[in-house]
Order: sequence, then structure tokens, then C-alpha cells
Amino acid sequence: MARGKKKQHDFSRIHAFSSAKLPLTGSESEQSSPLIGEPGFSRIVYCNDPECLEAGLLKYCNNYVRTTKYTLVTFLPKALFEQFRRVANLYFLLCALLAFTPVSPYSAISSVFPLVFVVAIAMGKESVEDWRRRKQDIEINNRKVKLHRGDGIFELTKWMDLRVGDIVKVEKEEYFPADLILLSSSYDEAICYVETTNLDGETNLKLKQALEATSLLNEDSMFSDFKAIIRCEDPNANLYTFIGTLQLEEQKQPLSPQQLLLRDSKLKNTDFIYGVVIFTGHDTKVMQNSVDPPSKRSKIERRTDKIVYFLFFLLVLMSVIGSIYFGIVTSMDLEDDTMTRWYLRPDITTIYYDPRRAAIAAILHFLTAIMLYGYLIPISLYVSIEIVKVLQCVFINNDIHMYYEEGDKPARARTSNLNEELGQVDTILSDKTGTLTCNSMEFIKCSVAGNAYGRGITEVEKAMARRKGDEVEVEEEESQSADLMQTSVKGYNFVDEKIVDGNWVREPNADVIQRFFQVLAICHTAIPELDEETGSVSYEAESPDEAAFVIAARELGFEFYERTQTSICVREFDPLSGSKVERVYRLLNIIEFSSSRKRMSVVVRNEEGELLLLCKGADSVMFERLAKTGREFEEETKKHVNEYAEAGLRTLILAYRDVDEDEYTKFNEAFTEAKNSVSADREQMMEEVADKFERNLILLGATAVEDKLQHGVPECIDKLSQAGIKLWVLTGDKMETAINIGYACSLLREGMRQIVINSELNGTGTMGKAIDKSAMDEALKASVRQQISKGKELLDASHETCEALALIIDGKSLTYALEDDAKDMFLELAIGCASVICCRSSPKQKALVTRLVKLKTGTTTLAIGDGANDVGMLQEADIGVGISGPEGMQAVMSSDIAIAQFRFLERLLLVHGHWCYRRIASMICYFFYKNIVFGFSLFYYEAYASFSGQVAYNDWYLTFFNVGFTALPAIALGVFDQDVSSQLCLKFPRLYQEGVQNVLFSWRRILGWSFNGVLSATTIFFFCVRATDCQAFRRGGEVVGFEILGTTLYTCVIVVVNAQMALSVSYFTYIQHLFILGSIAALYIFLVVYGAMDPYISTTAYQVFVEACAPAAFFWLVTLFVVVSTLLPYFTYSAIQMQFFPLFHQTIQLLRANGQSDDPEYCHLMRQRSLTPTTVGCTARLEAKNGSFREKSPE
Repeated sequence: MARGKKKQHDFSRIHAFSSAKLPLTGSESEQSSPLIGEPGFSRIVYCNDPECLEAGLLKYCNNYVRTTKYTLVTFLPKALFEQFRRVANLYFLLCALLAFTPVSPYSAISSVFPLVFVVAIAMGKESVEDWRRRKQDIEINNRKVKLHRGDGIFELTKWMDLRVGDIVKVEKEEYFPADLILLSSSYDEAICYVETTNLDGETNLKLKQALEATSLLNEDSMFSDFKAIIRCEDPNANLYTFIGTLQLEEQKQPLSPQQLLLRDSKLKNTDFIYGVVIFTGHDTKVMQNSVDPPSKRSKIERRTDKIVYFLFFLLVLMSVIGSIYFGIVTSMDLEDDTMTRWYLRPDITTIYYDPRRAAIAAILHFLTAIMLYGYLIPISLYVSIEIVKVLQCVFINNDIHMYYEEGDKPARARTSNLNEELGQVDTILSDKTGTLTCNSMEFIKCSVAGNAYGRGITEVEKAMARRKGDEVEVEEEESQSADLMQTSVKGYNFVDEKIVDGNWVREPNADVIQRFFQVLAICHTAIPELDEETGSVSYEAESPDEAAFVIAARELGFEFYERTQTSICVREFDPLSGSKVERVYRLLNIIEFSSSRKRMSVVVRNEEGELLLLCKGADSVMFERLAKTGREFEEETKKHVNEYAEAGLRTLILAYRDVDEDEYTKFNEAFTEAKNSVSADREQMMEEVADKFERNLILLGATAVEDKLQHGVPECIDKLSQAGIKLWVLTGDKMETAINIGYACSLLREGMRQIVINSELNGTGTMGKAIDKSAMDEALKASVRQQISKGKELLDASHETCEALALIIDGKSLTYALEDDAKDMFLELAIGCASVICCRSSPKQKALVTRLVKLKTGTTTLAIGDGANDVGMLQEADIGVGISGPEGMQAVMSSDIAIAQFRFLERLLLVHGHWCYRRIASMICYFFYKNIVFGFSLFYYEAYASFSGQVAYNDWYLTFFNVGFTALPAIALGVFDQDVSSQLCLKFPRLYQEGVQNVLFSWRRILGWSFNGVLSATTIFFFCVRATDCQAFRRGGEVVGFEILGTTLYTCVIVVVNAQMALSVSYFTYIQHLFILGSIAALYIFLVVYGAMDPYISTTAYQVFVEACAPAAFFWLVTLFVVVSTLLPYFTYSAIQMQFFPLFHQTIQLLRANGQSDDPEYCHLMRQRSLTPTTVGCTARLEAKNGSFREKSPE
């Protein structure tokens, strides 16, 4: 694009963003801006004078931005509060405080150390994450921008030092440091181009223009004496509205969003701009929009909380039982001055054992027991889970199979809270455009003057041909198309020798074709960029569709090569001379596209002086705007549009009309007045003016662009379907387009019964204006309910025939289906169908459907999308997956996990999801198992000692059980274990159903592990006690004492729980060997080192292992016997289950062990072990085709 200084143009008539504004004074200003000065519109900015007295009194915030969760002052209190919000940590804090009282069964240090250790690790993780955010803040706050220091001198200044009212100069490719009002730019027209990817996720460039009053301030020296006052709205989160006035030399100019440059936007295609700071720091709109993402917790984590609560209940129950027993026995110690247990001397004891106050003693014992049995609760569980999840995310982020080389985009787990949830997804809710498709549009067909042109074959047409069995014909068409296509141009895949190379001049209605191509080349907001080396022109466009239109026009002989604020330059093929000529169209107005208008228009004056209105838009709004004399090709065009939609193409209607001077003058005055209005309904006023003007059009034809399926989408959907995952598609596209994309990706197939719920059925769409809106709504609602009821009847009937159904519903019907009195019936129908496609869905409807599925079914939902319109859906789902594609980063920034292509979802779920689910579930079960073993051994010893409060183990034995000798093997299990390899996960996708049905973390499995823990504790305790009771233990004939029994018990517990881990692991790495064997070896080293310490430190463990246990062969025999006896029941159960009642993953393990995993026939038989039949995908289509063939074949 041409840049730099250009000839000054007349601003009186320009496009929709023109600043054709007259200065406002007095009552005019008050009438046009009635909101200024009212609540919410009270901000005053003293431009180029931020240090004046009035500005100082306003106390606006500075430009320092902080996104961290903590500060140096608040870190300790806030982080501690976060940690002790967990009930488990609060309990351990209470125990730590009680440890300093006489009721404590162990020393204070042994109670405090594990709590401090675990909390310190968790807070350390928080501090590391917050420090990363802090570094980002430091980098952003220390960026430099040129600031006006006075006398026309601009100096580089840090962003954080900016103040409201400062004048800044931002240069090309720089970000705006705060919210600015554009004063001028390097263009004489005072325009600039802005990229807002960081704000709304859109990659298209936005055009901004300064007020005419400030447009001449385009040199540094001109700001030496510049002074102005801006009055505007207060800080708010709305990105798309702005109301204010600029007072310059007693004249007031209305400000609009067209002058607002938002922080974190980037200046593009413009050398520099000058702007005044109006919002700083946390007052800027981007910071006002920054909200914390919704807190999401996995179902496993929520169930873990319930288990912890149950263990609390069990702990209290055991304490109550022990205390009651202790109180009863203690009260019997002294009866009629007779001491029952005289050796305890109850006559001269303390209050803790006083028979005369047995009730108080029982209460104090309850406190002791509450502390003692606390080892039932795994103190290191939550911090271990966090560590494991972070390490699992490292594996996801570094998976080379999910790296998109073309875009240099790896997978990114943006949160570690939901890893295991990836293995339990039941329903995927997917966007279509940019998610299933590439969002890279190609101009492939068109209809002009009632004739269809373009012979390209779309992916949908290929799928349709396969359904009809015309694959040979498709191959021939493709080969012919390939021969005709000499070069590959991105965005252009048009094949038709009747049109290309200027051959269109010999077609009937050549003048209509010429006008059609002119509309393509002129009616847009694209920006041309000239490559000086190659001389080629590329385009920056608002959307891929628009880029495809401009590229198609260029390839067909109408090359748009330059635009200014007031003109568009096109090299056109002239049918008279047979060569290209350069023509300049004066650009008078651009009436932009919006989702409500569904069209865009330009008003231009050609070189002959004729005024033209060129318009393009959706068929739903364009056909009704045609003049009676402009409908010559309407029927043929409608027919072609429907055919294009069936082929999966996106269509737009092109039309135009001549405009006379008087009509344009009236329109321009009304449009300018609406633009200059400083009121909340400004946009609506502009739309009303445009709506009256954009009528009586003459139809030219229709365009058809293809949004190709992403590579690997059908195969991915097929695998996900085999895994039992249901896929819903929520799209804004037309029903015909969505249906045919469904066929192309095998979401739909021939023979699948379709339940279509459409607001146009049963005549409801043609009621017109004969009835009022409320009656119309009631009729539509009744129609939708009736269609849903009929669908349910079909669904009930299909259960007998096992017929697969597909539900397709449009956006208007979906509005009624989501109402309270219909949504349950709609959901029941939807979840009974194999495929669900919601067409013409708004972003809000996407979010509401996702919420409905999540809350009503109780299953895990995953939403996947790529655009800003998918954010609500991603945040509403249990897991939000953002596609980091061309639509920007808004979806990614709102997601939990980011991937570059839809096909990576297959590996993310079937491999990483399954592994993470299995690892977390197994690790948590093991945690509870080992703590139940340890806790019940303490309980048994308490019972053995008459619930006296005596602890079986040394204090530091207690301390290191959770944080020392059993922690690392559990973490290794959670990070490295695999039941089957990634290849087998993909080969047998039904394995994924173990997570969906929660087989590995069901209450049955949890109770099984709990029972195993109780059984192990029982075996260890009673075998140890009976084996050592009254038995000579050492060579000198000494019997076992309290210290030796405690060490023997402790050794057996540690060896058993680590050996149990070894039996549970499916996939050994050297790290597992190191951690399991290392933990056992560390125990013996600890016993030697700790026992060698001073008795004041080692207390009851002093020299116990070295002098008593190690020399005694009986100790080693007891340990071996107890370990084998304890693990034998689990080993026996596992062997029987593996052989006779295997789970699906165990069947695959046997298959691999027997060398049958590469046998195609045997693997096929294995795949038939489906929990539910496959109803969608390539496999289902093939099976249906084969089944149909067998039915037709004679027996």
C-alpha cells in the first residue's frame, strides 16, 4: 500500500468512518452529548497538561499494571489463607497447635515439620507461578514509548510513567501503552490501521481516524503549544463503545470509538500516530475486561474431597470408640480404694489417667486420639497431586505428535487442574469454522447472471459422491481440474475456462459479469501491500472470505492495487481494448458489515461521474432488498445458492444500483448526522439510515467459497466415536452447509435418520406480519415443541431397531428449545441421537447448550473452538480447548488447553487423557491405601495398649512416613505409569471408556483399596505382635521391648506399602526402580543414622536397629514373612482377576504379552468388545455400507 504523505483530500464526503463533523458550540454540544457530565460520564482529561492543578486534584491511577496474585506484603497472609482453606490442612494446623499441649502423643516438632514442609512446597509453587506473572508485568511496564516533554520534544519513557493527559508518539508495529485518543497520524487523512488480536482475537485490521480539528498536528514541533480538554465516559469494560467530546479553542468536537486506540492493540501499516492518554493502568478497557477464568475442579478431585471427609468421620469414630473404652477402663482402675491395675498407680496419677475424673480423662484422651489417628489423612496428598499434574503438563507440552510444524505451534496445557478430566470426556461440543475447517477460504464457484461457473470439487461433494458410489466420476473431475489449474494461489481454486483469461467477454450478459467482478474488487475494506522485490500485491483483509474475493477478482482480471482514504484503484480488463486499464473509483462511503446487518456496502463515483451503490451480503437479507426490475436472475441464483450450500460452500449475494445526486446528498447528510451523534443509540441510528438507502438493488449473482476441512478431521472423529465420545457441532452456518460438512467429516452418513427441527417448517416461517410478534413467538414455540415430541417418538422407535439418529436444529428453534419448559425434553432427544448439529447458533446459545449438557447429564463436557465467539462455550464446559488458528488468541486465552489442529484432540484425549486419568486415580487410591495401613496399625497398637495414648512409633518415624519413605514412589506412579503404550491406546480406542465410566476410581475400587489397607494393617500388626510376643529376640535371650516392636512394625509397613506399589505399577522405568528400592534402602539408612544420634534426639530409637534389630535373624525373618503374607491376598486377587475377569486394559496387556497385538484378525475381534456400537465416523459408515450390501446379497 502506498504510504507516507499524500495529497490533502476533501473530508466532506468520505466513508463510514469519516470525520465530516462541524464544530459544536453551546446548546448544540449539550444536545448532541446529553450524557457528558452525568454519572458514569464525568472523566476530564487536560491534554498536554497533566501537571496542572486541576489534573492533580482528579487522582487518576498511574499506568503501572499488575496481574500478579500476590505482592511482597500480601504473599504470606494470602498464600497461607489459600492453603488453610482446605479442610485437611486446617485439621493438621489444629493438630500442630495441640502438639504444644500435654495432650499431644508426640513431640511438637514431629507434628509441625510435615505441615510446614507440605505448605512450604505448595506456597513455593504459588510463588514460582506468580513470579512468572511478575516478570511479564516488569517487561510490559518497562516498555518504552515516545512522550512529549514540552517544547515539541519527544523522549523515550517507560509505560508505567505515563499519566492521563500525556501526549505520546507511537510508531509502526508498536503496541499502544494506554487507551489513547487519536490526534493525528503519518497520513494526511489522519487515519491509522490497528490490529486488535490481543483484545478480541480478530486478526483483521481496524481502520481508525482522528478528528479533522487535530488532523494537521503531524509533526513533533506542533505540540509545543497544544492544549485541549476531553470530557468522556468513566472507565468501563465495553470495547466497542465510547462517548466523549474534545474541546479545542472553545469549540467542541464529538468523540466516538473511531478515535479510540486501546492498550495492547498494535499499530500496523502506519508510520506513526500521535495520541493523548485518557485511561491508564487498571482503568484501561483491556484491564477492565481481564477477569479471572472460572474455577474448574475435576470430578476425581471432588470425589477425593469426599473420601477425605469420610476418613475424617472414621478418624472421629475411632477416637470416640477409643475414648469411651479408655474412660470405662480408667474408671474401673480404682474401685473401693482397690487398684485393679496397681502397676499403673492410679492412686497418684495425673488428670489424664485419674479414675476419679474418668470423664475428663476420656475427653482429654479424645483430643490425643484425634491427633494420633490423623495419619489416616494423607497430609502430602494434595501437594503431591499438584506436583504430578505439573509434570504431566510438561509431557503434554512437549509431545512432538501434537506439534504443528507449519504454524510452529505446540500443544499448551494452560492449567494443570484438569489433566485427569481429559480421560473422562463424554461429550465434545465443537465449533465448525476454523475448528473442523481451516478457516482458509478459497474462491471456488460463482453464479453470475443466472449462470453457474466453476468446476472445482469440494470435500463435501467428494463425500456426497462416495455416498452415492460415484468415486470414479469424482476422480475424473479432479484430474481434469488439476490439468486446468496451472498455478496454486492461496485463496483461489476457481476452474472454468469460460471465465478465466478474459473469456467471460464472450459469455451472454458480459456486462453483468464485468459489474460482478467490479463489486468483488471494490466492495471491501482490504488493504493492499506491495512486495517491492517481486512486485506482487498481497492483501490484509477483515476476514478470510473477503481476502478470497479480492484475490479472485485479481486472478480474473480486476486487480485492486491501491487505496487511499478517498479512492480505490483497480487494474481492470477492458472488453473493448482486450487489455488492462487503470481506473480510479472515488470512495465516498463505506457502510460496514455487522452481525445484525449481515451485509456491507460502498458508495463510489466512477471516472464517468456516475454514483454507484455496491453491496454484498447474506441471502437472508439481500433478496428482500432487490428492486422489482432487479430480480431477473433471482430464481436461478437461489437455485445455485442452495446447490452451493449443499456442497458445503459459504455464499454471498452481490448486487448494485445507480444512485442519483439528490438521493445521495440526502443520505450523506442523514448518515453524517447519525455518525456525529454522541448518544448511546448512535449505531442504531446509522443502521436505520443505511437500511433505507440499501434498497431497490439489482441482482448480479452469488459467490461461493470453500472452507476446507482440516487435515485428519474425519479420521479423528472416527477414533473419538470408536472411543464412545459423542460429538455435537455448534455453528453459525446455514443448515445445509453444516449438514454437508457433517457428511464430509463422517459425522453424518447415508441411511442415518435425520430429525430436523426448523423454524421454517409447518408454515411457521411464512406467517409474515399478519400476526403480531407475541403470537408469532407462541406459534414458533408450539411448532418446536411438536417437532421435539415427534423426534422423541422416532427415538423410542429406534431403540428396537438400533437405528442411528441425527438431530439437526436451527438457531431460532434452539432459542425455544432452551427455554425452561422445553430444555429437558430437548436434551433427552439430543443425548439419544448419535450426532447433534446446532445451526445458526449465537455465542450465547453455544454457552447455554454447553451448560445444559454439563449440568443435566452430569458427564464431563469438552468444548473446542477457535474464535472470540467461542469463549463463552469454552468457559462453560468442564474443559475448554482453544484452537490457536488464524482467528486470533481470544479462544486460546480463555481455554484450559491450546492445540493447533482439531486432529490433535485424538491424541490429547485417547493417550494423554487416558494416561493422566489412570495415573491420578491409581496414585490417589494408593495414597489412601498406605495411610489406612499406617493409621490402622496405630489404632491396633492403641487397642493393644488399652487405648492409653501410647504411640507405637518414634516421633520422627511418624514424621517421615508421608514426606519421606512413601512420597516419591507415589509421585513416580502419577507421572510415569502406563497400562498400555500410546500406539495401543490409539489402536484400541474403546480403552478410553474406562475413564468415561470411571472404572479406575469408582466407589467399588476405592472401597477395595481401603479394604486392602485394613487387611494389610491387620496382617502386619498381629503377625508382628504374635511372632515377637514372649519370644527370645536376641542372642542373650532378651524379649522384644516396646522400641523393638515399634521399629519392626514400622519396617514392615514401609516395605509392604512400597512392595505394594511395585505390584501396582504396569510400566517400570529406572525412576520407578530407583524410587521404590531407594525408599526402602533410605529407611534402613535412616534407622542407622537416626539411631546413632544422641538419645536426647533419637529418644526411643537410640541404637535400636544397630544393636537389637539388625543382628537378630528373627527380625529379618519376621519382616520377610509379614511382607509375603500381607501381599499374598492382593497378588492372588490380581492374578485371578487378570485371568478370568480382566478389565479392558488388562485384556490388551495380555494381548501384548502373548504377541497377538499385531494380529489384525485378533485385534478386530478385540475391537468388537465395544460397550456401545459405533454410530458415527468412517468405521460406522463402512460397517453400515457392508451391512446394507449383505442384506441385498442372496444367501
